[in-house]
Amino acid sequence: MLTNNNKIFHRKKIMVVFLACAAVLVFLFGRLVYLMVWKADHYSEMATQLHERERSIKAARGKIVDRNGVVLADNKTVCTISVIHNQIENPEEIISILCRELELSEDYVRARVEKYSSMERIKSNVDKSIGDKIREYDLPGVKVDEDYKRYYPYGELASKVLGFTGGDNQGIIGLEVVYEETLEGEAGTILTMTDAKGIEVDEAGERRIEPIPGNTLRISMDRNIQEYATQLATQAMATKEADGVSIIVMNPQNGELLAMVNVPEFDLNNPYDLPEELGTDLSAEQKQNALNAIWRNGCINDTYEPGSTFKIITAAAGLEEGVVSPESSFSCPGFIVVDDRKIRCHKTAGHGGQDFVHATMNSCNPAFITVGLRLGVDKYYEYFEKFGLKQKTGIDLPGEAGTIMHKKENMGNVELATVSFGQSFQITPLQLLTTASSIINGGNRITPHFGVEALDAQGNVVEEFTYPVQRNIVSEKTSETMRSILELVVSEGTGQNGKVEGFRIGGKTATSQTLPRGSGRYIASYVGFAPADNPQVIAIAIVNNPQGVYYGGQVAAPIVRQLFENILPYLGIMEYNQ
Repeated sequence: MLTNNNKIFHRKKIMVVFLACAAVLVFLFGRLVYLMVWKADHYSEMATQLHERERSIKAARGKIVDRNGVVLADNKTVCTISVIHNQIENPEEIISILCRELELSEDYVRARVEKYSSMERIKSNVDKSIGDKIREYDLPGVKVDEDYKRYYPYGELASKVLGFTGGDNQGIIGLEVVYEETLEGEAGTILTMTDAKGIEVDEAGERRIEPIPGNTLRISMDRNIQEYATQLATQAMATKEADGVSIIVMNPQNGELLAMVNVPEFDLNNPYDLPEELGTDLSAEQKQNALNAIWRNGCINDTYEPGSTFKIITAAAGLEEGVVSPESSFSCPGFIVVDDRKIRCHKTAGHGGQDFVHATMNSCNPAFITVGLRLGVDKYYEYFEKFGLKQKTGIDLPGEAGTIMHKKENMGNVELATVSFGQSFQITPLQLLTTASSIINGGNRITPHFGVEALDAQGNVVEEFTYPVQRNIVSEKTSETMRSILELVVSEGTGQNGKVEGFRIGGKTATSQTLPRGSGRYIASYVGFAPADNPQVIAIAIVNNPQGVYYGGQVAAPIVRQLFENILPYLGIMEYNQ
């Protein structure tokens, strides 16, 4: 028999167990209420995610349009074909149809159809008509999603400026990569419900998160000027059997680039195609190197010895520092001796006595060497930096090369002499044009650029692009003097082939030899601007390795003359006699 104490103890034990069980039940009930009421949305979302299949929808990439709204880069609707393993009912039928319609091998398609995965992509960038045809078969497990592929309406036009996109629609080179954030947009999503086996539930339908298209990029390029400049460059390359021809056209007042041409160009819609003459037996590395060379923008990626066009910079520095004036006298016997080096003028018989204006008109090497020596290494280097030549121009294109120049401590009189007339160092064509622009526009170092503004789908401006300006690199007086002297170079000097009837034109020619010296390979170039008294447009033409006559005044100046004859009236620049 249980004693009273034992009975009491037993009752307490039962009570403790009961209370413990009750507490557990209360806790479980509370937890159940918490999960079913307070966390219902959370677990509902988790359940949905567990049974949702997600497919990405690419956003339409923003267009690139020229200054007049002409579309230079657009989008073309294409399709992406995919298969979902769990939903396939007749794999052999699917393999047969996809092989036929997509022109793919059976092994390739079969491997993807039979692969057990949530979704397997068969082919992207499929023409919409083919995608629609596959959709009409209504094959369980085959998905046809509409997508976008970049399309360039003008093929090769401005290929090295615009650039192109890859399979993921991201920019690879050119403006396409620099303005990626402006153009890319925001991808959308297609969400479909599936059962436990991964098969879509028809009654559930689809949920879509719509993509947000990218913004339109308006650039300063003028399609008409770009086309005409390309035509002139192509003609010059063929006529002179040159290795390549480059032309840049810019507004020297604000740095807006109207055209940038590098021929040969490439087809933007087929950027990975190589010329037939390269053959087909190339390794992957050789092919990539060949493509890199084709895509290379020589106006900004490559440097060259500018030759006599660089005398614009030497003249401006000399005038600004006061070591020379338009009336300064020089004597040219056909050479000048610097230290132990005899440096010849291009006119071996010499120019005789001349003032600085005529020395510039004659492009006399000894006169400019004298100006450089008067400045001295320290002062010349100071102006070289002040004019911005030691920095990149800051153009909104990738891969800009910097100036290759002697270190100041390594410059002696001979190095200074050769730099003064444009030899023994290298700059890019754009750097030369930008510096010349800054000297003739009143002395303001501008930033060359293409980007003007970003527009939304309704055409509203969402961003205006601005660029730095360095003011007073030379005085207005020096700038005015340079404009006057360079106008005489064209009207009476070495640049007469750059004359345009009825217009005041300024300019400077150059003929430089590529390294190594004595190779017989030359670069003919010419910088021209108009109107000479108030420049609104400036251009440079560079012909690499022309055959036969190779002088800048005879090869490059006529290119800019023809360009100006057509574009000056187009730009509304009035004739001088009006």
